[in-house]
Amino acid sequence: MLKKIIIVSVLAVFASCTARQAFDPASVADADAVQVSHVEPLSWWTGMNTPLQLMVHGQGVSEYVLSVEGGDGVSVSAVHEADSPNYLFADIKISAKARPGTYYLVFTRDGESAPAFKYPYEIEARRSGSAERKSFTTADMVYLIMPDRFANGDTSNDSVDCMTEKADRSEPFGRHGGDIQGIIDHLDYISGLGATYIWATPFLADNAPEGSYHGYAASDYYHIDPRFGSNSLYREFVAKAKEKGMGVIMDMVPNHCGTEHWWMDDLPFEDWIHQFPEYTGTNVCFSANMDPNASAKDLYLNESGWFVPSMVDMNLDNPYMLRYFVQWAVWWIEYAGLEGLRVDTYPYNEKQPAADWCAAIRSEYPDMNIVGECWTSSVPQLAYWQGGNPNKDGFDSNLPSIMDFPLYDAVCAGLTCDNPGWGQGMTRIYDALSHDFVYHDLSKMLIFPGNHDTARIGDVVRKDPSRLKIAMALMATMRGIPQIFAGDELMFVSSNSDDMSNHGGLRVDFPGGWPGDAVDLFTEEGRDAQTVNTDGLAVAKGQAGELYRYVSRLFNWRKGKKVIHDGRTMHFLSRDNTYGYFRYDDSDAVFVYVNNSDEAKNIPWSHYSEISDGLSDGRDVITGEAVEVSDSTVAGPRSVLVVEFRRN
Repeated sequence: MLKKIIIVSVLAVFASCTARQAFDPASVADADAVQVSHVEPLSWWTGMNTPLQLMVHGQGVSEYVLSVEGGDGVSVSAVHEADSPNYLFADIKISAKARPGTYYLVFTRDGESAPAFKYPYEIEARRSGSAERKSFTTADMVYLIMPDRFANGDTSNDSVDCMTEKADRSEPFGRHGGDIQGIIDHLDYISGLGATYIWATPFLADNAPEGSYHGYAASDYYHIDPRFGSNSLYREFVAKAKEKGMGVIMDMVPNHCGTEHWWMDDLPFEDWIHQFPEYTGTNVCFSANMDPNASAKDLYLNESGWFVPSMVDMNLDNPYMLRYFVQWAVWWIEYAGLEGLRVDTYPYNEKQPAADWCAAIRSEYPDMNIVGECWTSSVPQLAYWQGGNPNKDGFDSNLPSIMDFPLYDAVCAGLTCDNPGWGQGMTRIYDALSHDFVYHDLSKMLIFPGNHDTARIGDVVRKDPSRLKIAMALMATMRGIPQIFAGDELMFVSSNSDDMSNHGGLRVDFPGGWPGDAVDLFTEEGRDAQTVNTDGLAVAKGQAGELYRYVSRLFNWRKGKKVIHDGRTMHFLSRDNTYGYFRYDDSDAVFVYVNNSDEAKNIPWSHYSEISDGLSDGRDVITGEAVEVSDSTVAGPRSVLVVEFRRN
């Protein structure tokens, strides 16, 4: 009598919900059959350069011999056992003659001819031109969204049975119900602002019992959190954004997972994560990566210590772990059609494996831009992390782009200074840009007036719309790739302004994103008609509309302004809390003058004669009106002038 063959599939389980225990082994009738609870990556494609190594997880799975059936061209080339008997890592060869379709992973007991069970595995046809996809550049503006706080497009998924934390909009650190559908519903608002890319904080399943709304403690790397939507809805979001002329950047966290990740009950290798006799946090000593005087111990603690107790530090020195993360990034790019990556807490990773990770992704997608969060105020330390930088130790991160935290610090400090002393006020911004000689590639630096981890720029400028306009004009005209955090264009402020670093307070809901909201700032009517005085916003009647139009005008103009994308910079020092600079090339120039003082100033046009001579056809970028600039031109207090010229 032939033994019954069990075909195991858990995809239907994940389609409806993702949780730490997503598959119940007892649910399969044959008690002798091993239960495959996870196979990752979830699927693959023909024509890929990245080699496929499946991580198979199931009770006693290493006791079985693995093969593949379903057609020629797909086979098992090697199987590697882990420390746990419940894992195996299988190298799968996909030859040029392989055809798209459903294949089966066949599990057979050693010494037996009949298979014990099979697991279906999809290999799809790769889309034409996939490897040549483009990514974000200086021609783009990136709009940052924290999904849980942006818009609730589907109230039915606010709380789900299989995820621990339930929605509570009254709790600053709780889940509020924002989701993927909410973003889809408001793509016109985002594109209307002039954004060409959307970076959203992680959508992946995060089953932490509290604080799960931010998504940075993944409990499953291959499934969207069901409170945000599903994998297919995420892919639909990317496609709909593309229809609106926008690409999507995925936020990835190879440094840590959450303590609720499914593998924490059964690690494949003892060194899969960094383990200590007792909790040991990172020392946040980024300098140990390039400091010639640093101790090995300090470097180890920076790389291996945990970010916080709820976030487990991954060990990228484990080759299976590193390969897992390479495939994870490639899978999401290919599956969803992504056009960029942002990497969280980049300097906390083991630096050479992280460099290898970037190189592997760009081997598959040569034009893929990856921006790393390297949070340091030190210009040379930040420059160290950008790929191609001529570091003295020979290290190359292969990381194309870096986040410009030194410039962020300078903008915040400069805009808030009323009575500047030596080197203060707008001189801080001049000084920050004077360090540009240190950086390897200025075109691949992400500039920003704030993000989900910093104080709201509205709080920083003390709820002054004039200074907010200055900040936005700087972002629209300085070198680099601008990024705006959702709501900063309308001068959102923290709901707990006494503590501007309070994450729960600064990550406020976007008014109008929830059914029943009294204020809807996604609509022009709502921005113009409402007098808003609620937590998270501090503008007078109609002021939100004025700010949106101002920012929209700047960034939509910027889209077609090549001199801003690729031009050089010339700036001029002052000591009176003003700042003048030009972006220029052989045919065009853009002049920006900031008066951050509390009194009117005459623009010292003749002082700029080395570049201002020969400029003609001036036009005010905001008003669209022709303008002539001279020494008698007056800039009002707390104002910014942006003028485009033709160079003769």
